[in-house]
Amino acid sequence: MHSSMPPRAVSAAFDDPNLVADAGLEPVMRLAAWGRLSELVRETVRIDGADNSAGANPAAKVTLLIAAMCAGADSIEDADRLRHGAMPQLFAGIRAPSTLGTFLRSFTHGHALQLHAVHRRFLGELAARTPLLPDAGQIAFIDIDSTHKRVFGPAKQGAQVGRFKGIRTLHPLLATICTPTTRPVIAAVRLRQGKSADSRGAQRFVTEALATAGEAGCTGTRVLRADSQFYNADVVAACRRTGAHFSITTGMNPSIKRAVASLDEAAWQPIRYTRAVVDPDTGELISDAQVAEIPAYTAFTGRKKAEQVTARLIVRRVRDLAKPAVIGEQGELFPAWRHHPIFTDSPFETLQAERQHRHHAVIEQVIADGKAGPLAHLPSGKFNANAAWLILWAMAYNLLRAAGSLASVFHAKATTTTICTHLVHVPARIAHSARRLILHLPRRWPWQHAWTQLFTTVHVPPEVA
Repeated sequence: MHSSMPPRAVSAAFDDPNLVADAGLEPVMRLAAWGRLSELVRETVRIDGADNSAGANPAAKVTLLIAAMCAGADSIEDADRLRHGAMPQLFAGIRAPSTLGTFLRSFTHGHALQLHAVHRRFLGELAARTPLLPDAGQIAFIDIDSTHKRVFGPAKQGAQVGRFKGIRTLHPLLATICTPTTRPVIAAVRLRQGKSADSRGAQRFVTEALATAGEAGCTGTRVLRADSQFYNADVVAACRRTGAHFSITTGMNPSIKRAVASLDEAAWQPIRYTRAVVDPDTGELISDAQVAEIPAYTAFTGRKKAEQVTARLIVRRVRDLAKPAVIGEQGELFPAWRHHPIFTDSPFETLQAERQHRHHAVIEQVIADGKAGPLAHLPSGKFNANAAWLILWAMAYNLLRAAGSLASVFHAKATTTTICTHLVHVPARIAHSARRLILHLPRRWPWQHAWTQLFTTVHVPPEVA
C-alpha cells in the first residue's frame, strides 16, 4: 500500500465542523439511556461540599466519562476527544477534561459506594434489555480474583510496594458473571491499597457479587469460583447464605496432603482438555491430566464446629516432569505428580465440575481487557478518584458488552477493544434534513451490518424492542 498522489498534491486542514471520529458512540450511549444510566446516577449519587460546582450535575459527568472510556480514553485528558467536530450536535452538555477531573477528585469513600450502587443497578437494567446473559436462568458462574496495577508518582494515594519487590501498585478486586455460552460481565469491583491481602473484605465482596448476579437474572444454579487466596470459611459461608455453590482452589496444606495420599490408585480418571489449561505451578500448558474425588472432606477444622464445612474435594494431578521418576526393571514404577485440589459443593459430576472450575481463568481476560484500555492508567493522585475511575470502567465495559450482544454473534464474544474498533471508531459526516440528523458513514465499512443492527435496535423504544 502506498500513496496514490505525489507529496505536493496532498494537503491537510482541521477545518470541517460536520465530522465525527466516533459515530458509534451515538447508538452506544442511546443504549446507556435504555439502561437508565442518567436516572440512576441522579437518584443515587449526591456530592455535596465546599466546592458545589464539583458535584453539580453528576449524571452528565458520569455519562461523559463512560462515553470517553467507550471511545478509548485511558486518562482524564483523553475525554477531550468528545469535543471535536460535530460531537456537540450529537451530544449535549459536553464538559472539559479539567471539569471531569475536578469531579472525580471530589469523591469520598461514601460517594464511591453510591457509584457502586449505580453500577449494580445499571448491569441489571442492561441484562433485562439485551441478550447479555441469555442462559443465566439455567446456570451462571461468578468468578472473583484480584490484580495489581503498577502506578507511578510519590503522591499516588494508596500505592504501596507489595507482592512485587520494588514496584508500587494499587490492588483492584474484581467479580465477574458468565455462562457457558457468554463472555463475562463485571458484577463488582473494589480498589484497595497495594499491600492489602487478596482476601481482605472478601466475604462482603462475595455477598455483593452474588446479589448482583441475582439482579442480573441469574436465577438458576450459581457457582462461585475462586483461587486459593479466597479459600476460607467466611467466603464459603457467604455462598451458603445466598444459596450459591462454591468451587475454590485450595493449597496443599497438611490436612489436604493426607487426604490426597489416602486416594486409591484406581480412583484416578483421565481427563483431556480440548483447550489446554495453564499449570499454576509452572505456567506450562496442560492437555492431559488425571482427576479423583474425595466425596466428604471437612475443611476449616480449626474453626468452631458450626463453621466447619464438609463437601467434595476434587483433585487433579499432572506429571511433574521436573522430578525424575523411580525407574525399575519393568519400566517406570513411581512417576512424580503435582496435585491441584478443589474444594466444592458443585452439583455436577466429577470431570464436569473440574473442567468448569478450570474455566475460572476467563476472569483474567477481563483484567487484561481493562489494562489494555481504561485501566492502562489509574489517572489521579487521589485514591477515591481512582476508585471511581475503576467503577466507571466496569460500567463502560458492561455497556460495550451489551452493545456487542445486540450487534452480532461475533461481537457478543469479541473483546471490548474489537467492539470499539468495529462499532465505535466509525467516522461520519453530519448532515441535516427535515429537522433530522443524518450520519453519513464510510461506504464498504467491513462491519456495516453489525453496526446497522445495533443502531436500528437501540432506536426502537425499549418497551417495544
